[in-house]
Amino acid sequence: MATLKELRNARLAKLEKLRELCVDPYPARSNRSAPAGLITANFAVWESKEVTVSGRLISIRRHGLLAFMDLKDTSGKIQLYIKEDSLSQVNHKHSELSFDDLELLDSGDFLEGSGRVVKTKSGEISVEVSKIRLLVKALRPLPNRWDGLKDKETRLRRRYLDTNINDAVYQRFIRRAKFWEAHREFFKKNNFLEMNIPVLEHIPGGADAKPFVTHMDAIDQDFYLRISQELYLKRLIGGGYERVYEIGPRFRNEGLSDEHLPEHMAMEFYWAYADWQEGMAFVKDLFMHIIEKVYDGKSKFSIRGFEVDFSRGWEEIDFAEIIKSKYGIDVYDTSIAQVKDAVSKTGESTGGITSVTRGIDTLWKRTRKELGGPAFLINHPKFLSPLSKSKVDEPHVT
Repeated sequence: MATLKELRNARLAKLEKLRELCVDPYPARSNRSAPAGLITANFAVWESKEVTVSGRLISIRRHGLLAFMDLKDTSGKIQLYIKEDSLSQVNHKHSELSFDDLELLDSGDFLEGSGRVVKTKSGEISVEVSKIRLLVKALRPLPNRWDGLKDKETRLRRRYLDTNINDAVYQRFIRRAKFWEAHREFFKKNNFLEMNIPVLEHIPGGADAKPFVTHMDAIDQDFYLRISQELYLKRLIGGGYERVYEIGPRFRNEGLSDEHLPEHMAMEFYWAYADWQEGMAFVKDLFMHIIEKVYDGKSKFSIRGFEVDFSRGWEEIDFAEIIKSKYGIDVYDTSIAQVKDAVSKTGESTGGITSVTRGIDTLWKRTRKELGGPAFLINHPKFLSPLSKSKVDEPHVT
């Protein structure tokens, strides 16, 4: 089996031959007139029409004086049906290829095919090409699409490979784009303003997390990558804006896992003159909007072993009650020894627990892993959320 270096060298040799023919292997212009998926889904509309399709070459099959190629673009796949005599007149300077030049192509290259939309004898919707142009000569092969890309580290570090090979991952990133688009639609409908706020901060705040540190040479001063959007959005509320939000990155210099990325996208919104109950109703409406726009109204999801059903309503979980029921601890009347003992029984480390507050927070984070939702956590202790407003009759509760 050839090594990656050998495969790359073979492609470099083909690249050199293309240039000797005066073929530009990286032309600046593409002339696509229709996406592949639109043609294959509406053959009756496109039959016999002249089209130009473009995409990545994913397979080549040659049978004497005939060749068949599959091109893939974001909308789907279409076959190019090529006869030797149909490519007799070519202009290499325009990146056009003859039938004999097809041997210089490899899977992974990007091509453009122009011709009539037809069905072959086998019933395959195809473009019977009269012209083929090279758009990009790929110098490295994609991983074998039949075996998939199995190395997890490679998949996470090279998403461009993962999305090419694994359609489920490709579709996930499309859903992600629609997910944030749905947020923006909802907030606009509710008269919120999307604001751009700083990423670099003099003092990190808004959450309990370890920040990344960077240095600004111009003023010889350290700054921190934000761990939360909270403080600047609250400043905007103070500045007179009543409904604001931001979708953007935040950074936490801590663990790395499937559920925790040091850099991740997050959304926070702030709404003047609204209380927590209005906020809960607003979040419910936001979720239902996303479910409708992104998931076509699907309300039941299987997520990490949990069956989550948004149609059944949202549970309200009292913080003190759930900690009491699971660990026998009164969060408002306990000692650090009791908290450490409860934490150790869960299997979590007690090394970082230096106070009751830290220990109670650890117990909650352990507890929430077992909750499927949808649910709201209510009656948060004031000692965990010092900036939140207190209940009138219970000042120790937010």
